[in-house]
Amino acid sequence: MGADGEATSALSRPGNRDDFDRLYRENYPRLLRTLYAITGDAAAAEDCVQEAFVKAWRAWPRFRPERAPEGWLHQIAVNTAISYRRRAKLRSVGEILRRLGRPGAGTDPGDAATRSDVVTALAGLPPRVAADFVLRYHHGYNNREIARLEGVSERTVGARLAQARDELSRRLGPGWRGELPTSETAGVHFPRERSGVRDA
Repeated sequence: MGADGEATSALSRPGNRDDFDRLYRENYPRLLRTLYAITGDAAAAEDCVQEAFVKAWRAWPRFRPERAPEGWLHQIAVNTAISYRRRAKLRSVGEILRRLGRPGAGTDPGDAATRSDVVTALAGLPPRVAADFVLRYHHGYNNREIARLEGVSERTVGARLAQARDELSRRLGPGWRGELPTSETAGVHFPRERSGVRDA
């Protein structure tokens, strides 16, 4: 983000359709990738991003320009994905209750084809931990930029990243080299908008 994020903030006028359209184009790929890590499901991530932008558009006339619009969108999107995960858990519990007493149907082979081990592991992390991991190691934001984006301290971001690395290593084993799912995963195209990872 850096200077780009600041320039974008300065150009964002609450309620202005052109400014919102530009924010949509610039932020959609990053938010889609981040929510994919939180939900573990490409279709759910797309639904959540669309829902987040609908919410943002409704709130856009009340947006306060002193805030970075990217951080504002990020907060709406992550909260939307968290709500989705809560609803999904409730649906899952309901499904288990309905199936009590019956033999299990087994694993859906389609799940294995569309969800990599990394996506599954990321989706098992707390949502904000998964989001920070993707922002850092896929999008290339440094800890300071993530902290500013989310309105938290750099120490909080560092702790979340350490938690993510430890948990992913535990779940994926010593052979995992930190690769994130690519655009081939689940047939979803996630353009990489930045290259490299800067130090915090």
